[in-house]
Parts: sequence; C-alpha cells; structure tokens
Amino acid sequence: MFEAGTRQPGTMAAIIGLEREALEAVCGEAAAGETVVVANINSPGQLVVSGTVAAVERAMKLAEERGARKVVRLNVSGAFHSPLMSPAGRELVEYIKGFPFRDASVGVVCNADAKLVTRSDEIIDALGRQLTSPVFWADSMSVLCARWSGPILEVGPGKVLAGLLKRIDAARPVRSIGTSAELSEALAAGAQGTPRSA
Repeated sequence: MFEAGTRQPGTMAAIIGLEREALEAVCGEAAAGETVVVANINSPGQLVVSGTVAAVERAMKLAEERGARKVVRLNVSGAFHSPLMSPAGRELVEYIKGFPFRDASVGVVCNADAKLVTRSDEIIDALGRQLTSPVFWADSMSVLCARWSGPILEVGPGKVLAGLLKRIDAARPVRSIGTSAELSEALAAGAQGTPRSA
C-alpha cells in the first residue's frame, strides 16, 4: 500500500458531521476528473474520504461549506481504501494465494461490502477488495449485531473500535482487550452469546 501511494500520491481526510449521502455528493462534485471517494464509514456522521491530493482538498472545502462540524486531513502516506490502491490489491491477492486457505467454519463479515463470507475464494477476494473498497465498518457492525446477541470484544491496542460501536449500537456490551492477561480473563469468563438467524 505504501508503494502504491508513492506511485500514485494521495491522501485522506476525516469528515465529521455529514451523512454518507451528502458526502458522496460532495465527492462527486470534488472529483473533477480525479479520484475522491468515501473510504471509511466508521459510524453515523463519522466518515473518511480518500483520493488524489487536489480532489481531497476540494472535498474538504466543499464539506465545510455543506455544514461538516469538523474536517481534518489525515497524516497518511496514500489514498487507502480507494481505487488508487488497485496495484496493491492485485499484489496482495497474489501473495495470499500462496497460503493454504480453507472455508471458514463461521461467517466472516467482509468490511468491503458488509456481507458474510465463508468460502475460501470469497475470503481471498474480500481481502483484496478491502484495499480499494470503502470500509463499511458501521454496516459490518450492524450485520454482526443482528446475528450475535452477546457482548462484543475489541482485541488489540486501544479502544477506538469499541467507541465507534457504541455510536452504532449504544445498548450493546463492548469490551476492549489490550493485553494477553485481559484476553485470558475474557476467555475464562466465557463471553457467551447466542447467534441469531438471518
């Protein structure tokens, strides 16, 4: 992804306070023959755009004019989750194909389209598409919440994703697990939940 960013320079910007449809319209106007797309749908009203530097700057200006509460250019090395990452997506898929893959025993929510995948070929395709497609985080969490009645664990450093989930489903129990001791404790407690049918 870094190499793709050096070949086709781009950037990203967080847009707070505009709805998805309004920001998609902004991107359409700001593109002017270049690339700028909604790249992350983190939660209602918290979105990110990605594209060429000039097109993102135009989108930032338009978003402010259309009433965004906050617009922040992100310190990134490329236009991630946009069509400008196509070379990286192709390279990633070829690399992944070098590993043995089996079908998943449970559905995996693909953040490139917020759909459940289980077949190995679907998973490989989804991993490649996530570099060039928007991250449908809010939609993916809605799918998960509709199918799982128990608590949700964020495993890894920080609590950003847990905070986003609270904006999507404020009633859902969510816990951040940042250390191996916290993970062991959560597993010992047996975070129980009941899968729901589609």
